[in-house]
Amino acid sequence: MKDFDKIIREKGLPEVGQEVRSKKYGTVWRAMEKKEVWANIQPDPQTGEPRMVPAIYLLFWRAKEGERPGVGKMMGYEYTLYDNTFALNWDIIS
Repeated sequence: MKDFDKIIREKGLPEVGQEVRSKKYGTVWRAMEKKEVWANIQPDPQTGEPRMVPAIYLLFWRAKEGERPGVGKMMGYEYTLYDNTFALNWDIIS
């Protein structure tokens, strides 16, 4: 559990219900679901054994005026301690 909490804290991930804006497209998305998962990473270079690390999976719904939550476009991403893709692609706006 500590690893999952650390990912949320260090990566500044949104809570369920918070809205984020895509830096590339300017679209607004709402975090609808957050769960703890295990992500595959590169196999061990010496043994070739597969490896997994803790990750947080976030499911986003594209917020549009006049649409009910959960209806329309949705997408999900995994975030680990070893990437910075959330900060590169999103701004939390609420």
